[in-house]
Amino acid sequence: MKMDTLSARSVWAGLGAAAALAAVILLGGQPPAAGTARSSLGEVPLPPVRGVETAVLTDAPNVPPPIDRDYATHVVVNLETVEVTKELAPGVEYRFWTFGGSVPGKFIRVREGDEVEFHLSNAASSITPHNIDLHAVTGPGGGAKATFTGPGQETTFTFRAVHPGLFVYHCAMPPVGMHIANGMYGMILVEPAEGLAEVDHEFYVMQGEFYTEGGYGAKGLQDFSYRKALAEQPDYVLFNGALGALNGEGALQVSAGDRVRLFVGNAGPSLTSSFHVIGEVMDNVYPAGSGAPMRDVQTVSIAAGDAVTAELRVEVPGAYTMVDHAIFRAFDKGANGTIQVSGGPSPLYADATTAGR
Repeated sequence: MKMDTLSARSVWAGLGAAAALAAVILLGGQPPAAGTARSSLGEVPLPPVRGVETAVLTDAPNVPPPIDRDYATHVVVNLETVEVTKELAPGVEYRFWTFGGSVPGKFIRVREGDEVEFHLSNAASSITPHNIDLHAVTGPGGGAKATFTGPGQETTFTFRAVHPGLFVYHCAMPPVGMHIANGMYGMILVEPAEGLAEVDHEFYVMQGEFYTEGGYGAKGLQDFSYRKALAEQPDYVLFNGALGALNGEGALQVSAGDRVRLFVGNAGPSLTSSFHVIGEVMDNVYPAGSGAPMRDVQTVSIAAGDAVTAELRVEVPGAYTMVDHAIFRAFDKGANGTIQVSGGPSPLYADATTAGR
């Protein structure tokens, strides 16, 4: 017999509460103790934690401000999963499953060594349970096992951010691919203890695939197509969850001479991105957002579930198009956005027009 929505929510609520209780039992009601963490480098000391703060979360393309403290603290993150119907493309609507009401989900910024107390709630209006797998987490499921959260419920777990870098997070409820393809992904930055170099602008750009029953541009409310997803044939490959999200009024606005840092993620769920900025060379690209950079990079591959930090100085005014250089995706499926650079003429480039005779 088919359960009605109310009955289904009641079941998920009970399961969510049970999962929350299990998480408390597993942790003994306490956050992980300070001490050491083992890595390939041996025992790494965990810094002492001072104070408490609530994380500032932002919607793409915005990024929370850089962290200005030089010590680890206890950071509280509050994130809600919400299922919303929004525009995917002009005249095309889609039922998105989201972290925080937008695609991609909220950008989270913490510091290496921080103790993160993560609260995941699921809106009462949701029809399915959700959880979260943060690739920055060292622990079972990246937090997914502790955050099985039914509609109207909240779960909590605590972890230490021991690996600096830029990491993807996503829902890991079965079928995992469907939850990701419906928009359940975002990024968390673990700033290195020494901080990041100062830049003029930071932006959040994330690629994702959408598989719709109707083809590209088909109007009206579109359902998710499991058949196309299994075949890895998306109708849309988009930056920041909507066709043209980073074009027109949504273009990233900077000035000539500015240093720009792009936090670029690829949610997949299936395709590798070939990220490229037409007319620019990326000065530094940090795979996974950490470690030694690659320099003078034209195009960088970003696997599904991975991210890079790219830095560039924009010297010449004009419009620069960011693309997935698997080029049919860029201009036939939507994987493009704009960096709009204002300013006067530059000696690096002259746009001359040759008149016909």
